[in-house]
Amino acid sequence: MEAESSRSRLRRLGASVRVRATLGATAVVAAALLVAAVALVFLQRSSLEQNAQDIAEARAAQVASQVAASGPPKTLAGEGDPDEVADPNERDDDREPESVVIQVQRAGKVVVSSQRDISLPAESGSTTLTGGEDPYVIATSDATWQGQNFEAVVAVSLEDAEESTGALIPLLVMGIPLLLIVVGGVVWLVVGRALRPIERMRAEVATISDQRLEQRVPLPGSRDEVQRLGVTMNEMLQRLQESRDRQRRFVSDASHELRSPITVLRQTGEVAGAHPEAIPPGELVEVMTSESLRLQRLVDQLLLLTRTDERGRQSTEEVDLDDVVFAEAARIRAALPNLRVDTSGVSAARVRGDYSALSQVLRNLTDNAMRHARHEIRFTVAATGTSVTCTVSDDGVGVPAESRERVFERFVRLDEARARDDGGSGLGLAIVAEIAESHGGRARVVEASGGGAQFEVELPFEPDAGVS
Repeated sequence: MEAESSRSRLRRLGASVRVRATLGATAVVAAALLVAAVALVFLQRSSLEQNAQDIAEARAAQVASQVAASGPPKTLAGEGDPDEVADPNERDDDREPESVVIQVQRAGKVVVSSQRDISLPAESGSTTLTGGEDPYVIATSDATWQGQNFEAVVAVSLEDAEESTGALIPLLVMGIPLLLIVVGGVVWLVVGRALRPIERMRAEVATISDQRLEQRVPLPGSRDEVQRLGVTMNEMLQRLQESRDRQRRFVSDASHELRSPITVLRQTGEVAGAHPEAIPPGELVEVMTSESLRLQRLVDQLLLLTRTDERGRQSTEEVDLDDVVFAEAARIRAALPNLRVDTSGVSAARVRGDYSALSQVLRNLTDNAMRHARHEIRFTVAATGTSVTCTVSDDGVGVPAESRERVFERFVRLDEARARDDGGSGLGLAIVAEIAESHGGRARVVEASGGGAQFEVELPFEPDAGVS
């Protein structure tokens, strides 16, 4: 069990953004430092070798110039001037090894040398002297004296280059891990500090439930991506809270609306059951039928709103709005023959959308106009380059300016008594607004030119839908 718990902690640690960021940054820096270290060692060694080569070439040219002027010297000293004569009292065996070897050769044979028993190749390059371990670089220079050709050959030891490079490598071996520790620590601290506000947000969000949507995540003081994330989360919580509040109001209002016809049906049934003679059979049938129809309309509208909320537009097809308007005008003429219906402002227009939903929009606007119109209802359909606007106007009392936004809210009735008597549920215009928004349009109400209310539904016009 303890081993399993340890493995679980390791998995969580490995999944941490902080750990991954630290390991990733450290790995990148380690690779960069490794490449830089190799390049530094290589460049330093190359620079020291080139410096030794330059010294060898300069000394070779100096010796060749002396040979050309006065012939080869009799003796040479390893570190001194090329024609410096060694102390005759000093034995060669007592001399310390020289870092510079100078020879004058003729036809490949040594004429004079700063060190005995050493023969240098008369060509530039690198070599190891006889009996030695340190590498040397060699430079040659030709000279002519009294018709004879000589070669001045100089070898410079690379011991200093080896020692400098050897001293640099341990420093790098110790310094790179220390630098990686510092980089890893800094990244760990910086990432931890950057993620701390996110962890606070996560902890706060973990405590938020559907009963506590009014809570908001704490915002950091910095104006960075984390702060913008917090703002976005708070905006999301605000939308969720508003959606929850709308749903609660919807359920409450729907329950209230359903209670009224159900109560009437129950009370009527109880009275009819207890006192059969109190309600004539015809009146009983009329009450039961009217309340049942009212209940059915309310349930149908609730289901329509629910479907609109959950899925939006159901299908996309070409819809001739003028045909839908003419069908509604014919329905009004048949139902209310004394009411004048004006369709002279209807022009041909076609949009893309859900035919059933758009028909429901016109049906609800028409029902609303029929309830409020005194003498006339007017329809217009006009297409522009970017939209199609359909209007339904009546010559009723109109909608007060302060109520023109509320009228599209659910279960809102500006005239409660008359709306209930007419069977209105306060959902018809809300359905209009929901369907219009699901089609990318909008619904609004303004004052009609001759008084009354004018409801407008503006839908986007798509060029490929065309105008018939």
